[in-house]
Amino acid sequence: MFGKRQEPPDFDQQREWMVQEQLVARGIADERVLQAMREVPRHLFVPPSMRDQAYHDRPLSIGYGQTISQPFIVAYMTALLELDGSEKVLEVGTGSGYQAAILSRLADQVISIEWVPELAEVAQERLTKLGYENVTVVVGDGSVGLPDKAPFDAIMLTAASPQVPPPLQQQLADNGRLVAPIGSRYDQVLIRLWRHGPRWEHETFGPVIFVPLVGRHGWGEI
Repeated sequence: MFGKRQEPPDFDQQREWMVQEQLVARGIADERVLQAMREVPRHLFVPPSMRDQAYHDRPLSIGYGQTISQPFIVAYMTALLELDGSEKVLEVGTGSGYQAAILSRLADQVISIEWVPELAEVAQERLTKLGYENVTVVVGDGSVGLPDKAPFDAIMLTAASPQVPPPLQQQLADNGRLVAPIGSRYDQVLIRLWRHGPRWEHETFGPVIFVPLVGRHGWGEI
């Protein structure tokens, strides 16, 4: 006796459910961010064994002690950058490449730094294969940024730092925005810095928990 054939998951439907129930229902209103979250196939950025959980409202392990953030946090941090499509963006912490893919739909150019070479290689291959051609992945210490590529119109840290790394602050363009989880290893708050010439505007957006930023200006040398 044969069992009933299992239908393949409808990831498009799951993605729309994610947008409506996890993002819109929780206050994400930026239509460009919502559309990017609809378009990028999150299930292709998680390990195959976890694809059935790709659109759940929680982070997932991607190996090497790293995670892919829950969809709400990805959308929330992206919305805080207030991108208009013209920006050069620096992402610190590539991971699987999912956040970079979202940013690529909303900015002109995305450069992402990853300290784990194996993750960086797989992420770049995945992003290229899926057609996100305006993303470049670099292996290195994200806490020192990329001074030779600066200034950046927006910077996002996807790992927690004890303070905003000074090199990243210096690499932010005038009117640039930086979003990052700042605090201890196990307790952080999400902050946004705006640069207005010599003046800095600092905002706080509530508690979060991220993996620690490894590097000279994070939690130690690589």
